[in-house]
Amino acid sequence: MDVVKKKAYAKINLGLDVTAKRPDGYHEVRMIMQNIGIHDELTFTKQDGGISLKTDCLELPVDGNNLVYRAARLIKEEFGITQGVHIQLKKKIPIAAGLAGGSTDAAAVFKGMNDLFGLDMSLERMCGLGVKIGADVPYCILGGTALAEGIGEKLTPLPDAPNMVILLAKPDMQVSTREVYEQLRVEELKSHPDIDGMTKAVIRHDADGIMERMGNVLESVTAERYPVIDEIKSFMKEHGAVHAMMSGSGPAVFGIYREQEQAGRAYLELKKTGLAKDLEVTTFAVSNKEDA
Repeated sequence: MDVVKKKAYAKINLGLDVTAKRPDGYHEVRMIMQNIGIHDELTFTKQDGGISLKTDCLELPVDGNNLVYRAARLIKEEFGITQGVHIQLKKKIPIAAGLAGGSTDAAAVFKGMNDLFGLDMSLERMCGLGVKIGADVPYCILGGTALAEGIGEKLTPLPDAPNMVILLAKPDMQVSTREVYEQLRVEELKSHPDIDGMTKAVIRHDADGIMERMGNVLESVTAERYPVIDEIKSFMKEHGAVHAMMSGSGPAVFGIYREQEQAGRAYLELKKTGLAKDLEVTTFAVSNKEDA
């Protein structure tokens, strides 16, 4: 096999809690992770020499500062691969948005190079290597609906959550996940989302039970810094969203709608306001295991 193509799905956090800051500077988290239908596309081709990366997104580096490049380099070193690989990355997921765009692209590298070079890596092996690239990478390798704990690498697969219509909006800014966590004061958090209750709601296939427990403690940092996040949330709720919340460290916001038509109308109205640079109506992706 000389050419392999993979899709890399974005994720949202239906619930995101931070319970403690560890001595090593990382934070203990409990999150319900969910793939959505927006995805990047990666094409892997064997070549002579080392690693080369090209992308249609001019804002992204194409060297060791890109998680895609770092993942490819790790795999080559881990398996002693002497042949080179060229990776073409077509971006659709907004960058620095709280949607795990870089992590999911890196996850696709593990799957793509696994097929391209016949490495026979299990999901467990890929996840074990993936955490060396980033805490969200193991989830992005696993895909679907999952409970993530530890720094995000301890995963419990859950049944597929009931499908929902999503309006995704990213304002015209980029947010550093590292900076958001550095500014978070865990001891000052006044409330925490009910992650255990949400997990049970997912298992019951209870959409209302999931939505009523949605919460993201990182909003206390990002939304305070960027008021447009709360403006978008309020707008979505005023235009039919059952719930609206920031994903990850932000600034992307997603609203959950009961009907595609309702989400479509909200999309058109939100577009007129100029509050968001990127807008998309999508749904949950059942899983990305077909790309494993």
